[in-house]
Amino acid sequence: MFNIVSYLFFLSICSYITIDVGRRCYQAGKAYLKYLLHDENLCLTINRILLGCYYLLNLGYIAISLTTWGKIDSIEEMIKITTVRIGYITLILCGLHYMNIFTLYFLRKKLTFK
Repeated sequence: MFNIVSYLFFLSICSYITIDVGRRCYQAGKAYLKYLLHDENLCLTINRILLGCYYLLNLGYIAISLTTWGKIDSIEEMIKITTVRIGYITLILCGLHYMNIFTLYFLRKKLTFK
């Protein structure tokens, strides 16, 4: 019973975080990409591709991570496991966000110095 409740909390919270962060990055990313690339059509295309890949990667990882959970026997264990897993997802989202920003920044630097 605790596993089902934990899965539902985990899926709902992580899905909300993933979708909200993706939406915010998509909106803010338009200006950032336009600044880096100076081509509005290319920026919109790249931004949509990044958003799609972001959703697929994160929601897929969230779904796969459910398979590694053991049996949960108490409410304390349920809270602990669920919060640790949500923390992992948040750290992964943060890492992916900064990786994208740095990659685009360094690509811009490389294109500028040619």
